Amino acid sequence: MTDITLYQFPISHYCEKVRWTLDWKGLDYKTCNLIPGFHIKTIGTLSRSTALPLLVKGDQIIQGSAAILDYLDRLQPNPSLVQGSEAELQQIQHWESRLDTEAGTAVRVFAYHYLLDRPDILVLWLTTGSPAYKRWLFRLLFPKVAQVMRKKMRINAANADVARQTVEACLGEISEIYRSGRYLAGDHFSRADLTAAALFSPLFMPAGYGIDWGNTRRLPTKMLAWMDKHQADLNELAGIYERYRHLNTNNLTGASAIT
Repeated sequence: MTDITLYQFPISHYCEKVRWTLDWKGLDYKTCNLIPGFHIKTIGTLSRSTALPLLVKGDQIIQGSAAILDYLDRLQPNPSLVQGSEAELQQIQHWESRLDTEAGTAVRVFAYHYLLDRPDILVLWLTTGSPAYKRWLFRLLFPKVAQVMRKKMRINAANADVARQTVEACLGEISEIYRSGRYLAGDHFSRADLTAAALFSPLFMPAGYGIDWGNTRRLPTKMLAWMDKHQADLNELAGIYERYRHLNTNNLTGASAIT
């Protein structure tokens, strides 16, 4: 029986970054699927901060995707995601830090700006893996939850436009690198590439993510138009995701979920 538990929002791209790393390293784990707002009581018993992802192994509690990946690299060094020359290791660190602080937050603000107005879509995604009664209650409370999310993440039209520009600049730079046949750091897949593909994945909605995306043509009109316009660049990251997301998982028994 596994002693690794990942506390997560299934929809979170930072949580997907951790899930991917756990799978890549062949580590068995279980997930505790939580709902925004409802998660505070559960995570509050483990940490002063209620931010997710949070990973527990025995008496070890690690919070934040970068810190969790550092821990997993020590726990299970192989297969490695951080191999290479000193210069390449610095590039991996640079890209991950930049993606975490710039692209990841920008993708979140940009997407939620549109999706928070569509509870018919978003509630199902935010409550993935949760019991029916919690899904029903969350739907009832969603208008208030949406207000809190907008305030906490500073989601408004102006910030969403800034986020869009950040997403486009980073996406264009990364897709050009992949289009040339290179990786972000060196000549091999690394933690930098995993981070890029995971954090942009909500914009190309891959099947392996663990969310039932439904009919994506029902997405908010402006969001869908943007995705269509940038499909060629998104396809470069989708290609990395498709190529590497399921490697080194053949011997897994699979993650089990608790609620």
